[in-house]
Amino acid sequence: MFKTILAMQKQKKYIIQGSIVFILFIVMYFLLDGLNMSYSEMISEYGIYLVIINILMNIIMALTSAFMWNVSSGLVKLTGKEGKGSFFSGIAYVFGLLTYGCTPCVIAFFSTIGLTLSIAVLPLAGLPYKFIAFGVLILGLLWLIYETNHVKCKIKN
Repeated sequence: MFKTILAMQKQKKYIIQGSIVFILFIVMYFLLDGLNMSYSEMISEYGIYLVIINILMNIIMALTSAFMWNVSSGLVKLTGKEGKGSFFSGIAYVFGLLTYGCTPCVIAFFSTIGLTLSIAVLPLAGLPYKFIAFGVLILGLLWLIYETNHVKCKIKN
């Protein structure tokens, strides 16, 4: 079934949908980077390589999220039900918001719900947390691929 869904990705509908979702996710990931530290500050403190890695990770994560969205849409079209792995892209974004996003905002958010944290400095402008979020996305993608290859449809009598 995954091969069928991959073939569907060449349709105009999926190209447009994937492009829109990619743009939305790339804006969100760049927004998170901006909340953490501007790229000019990142260059002066860590060097240009960290900025390049962050931008590449943003692009890869947005592409992965858009692809997962399209695969999930194809699965819905073929089977009538959404894959459970598609929610991982949302988890990765929330994880990013709560870790490599705006540190003062995160501390204030957790304090309002009763958790006190002392996050002084996130290493490398939050890059390790971005890799963890990317790992969450990859787990979701693998789960979604597994689901599409092992679809259980009810057979009507």
